Formats: sequence, C-alpha cells, structure tokens
Amino acid sequence: MKALITAPFHEEGLDILKKYMDVKYESWKDTGKLYMNTDAFIEKIKREGADVLIVEADIIDEEVLDACDPRIIGCCRGNPVNIDAEEVKKRDIPFFHTPARNAEAVAELTIAMMLDVARHIIEIDRTLRSGEFFVEDEKDLVDLYTRFVGVEISGKKVGIVGLGNIGFEVAKRLKGFDVEILVYDPYVDDEKINKINGKRADLDTLMKESDFVTLHTSPMPETEGLIGKREISLMKPTACFFNTSRSYCIDEDELYKAIEEGKIAGAGLDVHSVEPVDSNNRFLKFDNVVVTPHVGGQTRDSIKKQSLIMAKEIEKYLLKK
Repeated sequence: MKALITAPFHEEGLDILKKYMDVKYESWKDTGKLYMNTDAFIEKIKREGADVLIVEADIIDEEVLDACDPRIIGCCRGNPVNIDAEEVKKRDIPFFHTPARNAEAVAELTIAMMLDVARHIIEIDRTLRSGEFFVEDEKDLVDLYTRFVGVEISGKKVGIVGLGNIGFEVAKRLKGFDVEILVYDPYVDDEKINKINGKRADLDTLMKESDFVTLHTSPMPETEGLIGKREISLMKPTACFFNTSRSYCIDEDELYKAIEEGKIAGAGLDVHSVEPVDSNNRFLKFDNVVVTPHVGGQTRDSIKKQSLIMAKEIEKYLLKK
C-alpha cells in the first residue's frame, strides 16, 4: 500500500503509518495547494500510485472514487463534509475521520475572543499603534480610560448554543470565570448539562438573557439559519455574539446590521459567509468586532492530535484484518 497524505500530519503519526505502507507526505500547508479540482486530484493520486488517501480539505467525490479506487480513506476533520460519505459507505471502503481533534483549540479561541471584546484589547492596541494617539494632558488620559471601559466576564450569563465537543470545552473553561451558563441544545441530555453546571434554556430565553452568546452547533439542516433577525433582535444592547461554528447557522446580514446600528455591543467571528477571509471582510470596519480567518482549529497541538487519531485508527483496522 502507498499513502498520499495532503493533510497536515505530525511525524509521530507518519511513523505509525510507515510501519504498514509507503507514505508520500505533502501537506497543503507546505505546498500551498488544495485539490478542490477533482481532475487535478485524480491525476496526482494516479501519478503517486496511492491507494490510501488522507486529506483535510481536498475533495473526494464519486468521480475520484471511480477513477482511483482507494482502499482506505481518511479525513482529518471533525466533520468530513468534503468527502462523499454515502458513496464511500456504499463501496464498503474503510473510512476514518478525527472527531474533536480541534475542540480544545476552538474553545480557547472562543474564550480569547470573549476576553478581547469585553476588554477592547485589539481596539486599544490598534489605537496605540496608530501613531495618532498621545497623552499630552489630563484630558487625554481621562478620554483614554473613559473610551476603553470594559466589562468583566465574571458574574455574567453566557449562552451556549450547541453543547457538542467544542461547546462542552468552552463551558469547562468558563467555569473558572464564575458565570451562569445557559444551554440550548435539543439533542443533549441533562447529565451532560449538569457536568458543566449549566441550565437548559429555550433559544429565545437564551438570546434574551445572555450577556455573551456563543454558537457551537453541528452542521445539519436543522441548524441552517438558526440565528436570524428575530433571534438577534432579542439580544440585550450590552450583549456580545460569537461564532466559531459555521456561518450558515446565522443570518450574517442581520448580525452586521445589529452591530452597525449599535443594537448589540460586539462580536467575535472566526467563520464567514465568504471565505477565505482577507482585508476586504466587511466586519473589519467595526472596532468592537474581532475577526479571524477560520483559524479556530489551527494549532500545532491539533495537528498532532488529528495525526495520532488517524494513524492509530488505521493501524487498528490493519491489525484486525
């Protein structure tokens, strides 16, 4: 067997796989190439003679399966939306992915965004770096402290929409801030909510009462457009909204309007309706919004986790054969 690995992969994972197969490792982060074009990917697979495919964002659809007939497929994502899972299952091809491989990373970014928006950290930094702000008298000093008065997370209500792997990790980290946690998730049981000292709430109550609302829903038809104009209008003008989940779960236009009109206090966004994100992103005009380009799961640690999860699952499968 020969593996073609285009996902970022840690050397410890590569060492495990090399015991069972030849490995061609070309991370897209090193090559700068993502195979979103099926024909180009088919050509690459055939050129390498690979029958084990391990990807992150490259497309594996029916056309790739027909042309290449892989023996094993791996996707280093929590939700392998770039793989035609139904077709893979129909063909009885062993398929592995990496659930929760970046849950801690995304959770930590979410907390960082909350702290950032609450204390105006990026806005303060931008102001001081601008080269246009100087304290020349007492009035300037008063203006500085008045302008950047923040709020504390401690003692506030945090609404978590979706208590899956990431939402649960966010809640665990919030416990140290002595907050009240409201949870909206019709699919989670009370036992899981009790583990984080949370309180179950319907979506309207959560949106109305929360000081910080953070979205961590799984991608499914039921969550598309879950947070729309009506839900956003329920938020307090002092509340902030955070999305490190999926952009299609919220009406982005309505969120933009709410921020522009001062109907909510701020936001943190790692996912967007138009990606990849660059300096043209419309939310960058707001000082009270933190914008990141879908990097929530991008840590060295998450790469190691996904590599070991994938390599050990494939090893387990091969040893059982």
